[in-house]
Amino acid sequence: MKKIVLLSLLLLTGLQPALSQRLSKDKKQVIASVENHKEELIKISDSIWSAAEIAFQEEKSSAYLADYAEANGFTVERGVAGIPTAFTATYGSGKPVIGILGEFDALPGISQKASPEKDPLVEGGAGHGCGHNLFGTASLGAALAIKEQIEKGEIEGTIRFYGTPAEEKYFGKLWMIRAGLFDDLDVCLDWHPSATTKADVQSSLALVDFIVEFRGQAAHAAADPWNGRSASDALELYTTGINYYREHIKPTVRIHYHIQDGGQVVNVVPDYSKIWVRVRDTKREGLTPVYEHVKKMAEGAAIMADVEHEISLVSGIYEVLVNRTGGAAMQENLEMLGPIEYTEEEIAFGKKIQEATEKPQVGMDSEIRPLEDTKENPGGGSTDVGDVSWVVPTVRLGVTVAPKDTPWHSWAVVACGGMSIGHKGMIRAAKILAMTATDLYNDEKLVEEVKSEFRERKGDHEYKGMIPDGPPPVGN
Repeated sequence: MKKIVLLSLLLLTGLQPALSQRLSKDKKQVIASVENHKEELIKISDSIWSAAEIAFQEEKSSAYLADYAEANGFTVERGVAGIPTAFTATYGSGKPVIGILGEFDALPGISQKASPEKDPLVEGGAGHGCGHNLFGTASLGAALAIKEQIEKGEIEGTIRFYGTPAEEKYFGKLWMIRAGLFDDLDVCLDWHPSATTKADVQSSLALVDFIVEFRGQAAHAAADPWNGRSASDALELYTTGINYYREHIKPTVRIHYHIQDGGQVVNVVPDYSKIWVRVRDTKREGLTPVYEHVKKMAEGAAIMADVEHEISLVSGIYEVLVNRTGGAAMQENLEMLGPIEYTEEEIAFGKKIQEATEKPQVGMDSEIRPLEDTKENPGGGSTDVGDVSWVVPTVRLGVTVAPKDTPWHSWAVVACGGMSIGHKGMIRAAKILAMTATDLYNDEKLVEEVKSEFRERKGDHEYKGMIPDGPPPVGN
């Protein structure tokens, strides 16, 4: 009878007998759980992909995940931290308490069909150019696999899935941290869609977002411009100052801006202008002096144009605090399962994506390489997972969901996220997250080692979230 059960498990999971011998009972069972729910997870992911809702507007996307969690026995708390689309889904009791992060917001303006040629699904619409439809779904799939193990009495502790909105714009996790939703966690797990597969032991860039508004005096641009004080002049002077300043900042610093209002018509001296500014650096401590100086430059621009100005903080995020101990455990699980295998059709799809984006047509890259050294200056992007990592030890993963060298935040990633290339990455991520969680539940020493590294890297730094007082900017 035991042989029949084992054979059934192997057939269900697609595991080779040699690999099966290397896996613990718990790992076999969580892999089987993810496979068992695979079609449901793909359906949820595709529904989120189709909905493509942007920051703080993810009503359908949040509901797809929260409803599924509730239907599978989790205790779901919706609208947490004052954010209608944020939620937690918890199962179990006692220690350890393991969290898994899930995102589900899209990016504006990059709608795309599941096609290797640029072709919007909705003209001008949003799209999942960072794969968050896969992100939240895989994480919930992993949490469900662990929930079923706790329910059967195979492991003890608490599993909690975090539905975290608005990562692409306002950084919703900041308000969830402020609400104390991570305070009881022992370890948090996180993954992100990528063009490679690896245990992620690199940091990210810290950043701060702020709005500058200039207010002057309107006048007729031809008849009496001397009676006007141009808010648009102040904005142009400000951006000119920023661009000259770039020569005198460290290479690790990045400054971006988006002009949101530069005036309405050509024959009026504009009395109002507005710009969104973002400053990044590898560390919060390097970011701060640049931020302070760029704020002074806004004052200087206002003086030159003889207008008033106002600066409003949107939010700011930390760099990721790396945890190599957890990364090493994640790496072992990656090596156990090996690389994702692709069909000829999927490889051809990937090469067409590369051709369309003018990249070498080399196809997919899911090779499992050795654990990387942690770089001092990693470059790349930013994430509010960074703030979570300063509150609780956070173990991170990247899994291939798009061809090598694919431009991120683009239609090309949207295309892959709505078809089997993205689906395969999502299912693999769910398995790796669940396998790593079983390591944490079954090994108290590992949990303590992960926490010990966290304490050592954090040192005596006191985490302070960079968000304004008051509720999150829902509806803005």
